[in-house]
Amino acid sequence: MTISHPNLVNIYGSVIDESVFVGPFVEIQRGVVIGKNTRISSHSFICEGVTIGEECFIGHGVMFTNDLFSDSDSIKEWKMKRTCIGDRVRIGSNCTILPVTIGDDVIIGAGSVVTKDVPSGSIVKGNPAR
Repeated sequence: MTISHPNLVNIYGSVIDESVFVGPFVEIQRGVVIGKNTRISSHSFICEGVTIGEECFIGHGVMFTNDLFSDSDSIKEWKMKRTCIGDRVRIGSNCTILPVTIGDDVIIGAGSVVTKDVPSGSIVKGNPAR
């Protein structure tokens, strides 16, 4: 693993495979799994419950979430949701990824908001991404 600026990165309790590059101002929370040869660009946030496959590219300022608003007013009913990113996925800068499954060989255009699962081989963009 290569961390471009170790004092500017927060990584704790995650599993990061070989040949992963992590840019500055990135936070990778516990329980995250990142496959080999993946590149995480600066200012990205990868929260608990996210798995990223091999040979992926995560652009600058990509935000992953692990929750969705519910109809309940009670915070006690909050449940963590998971996100699974396949292999060879490219996610453009400033995307927001809600808890979804993204297949292999997917391209997500910059600035997109991914609210639903994306099948393998797709190219999506926009808000919501389609």
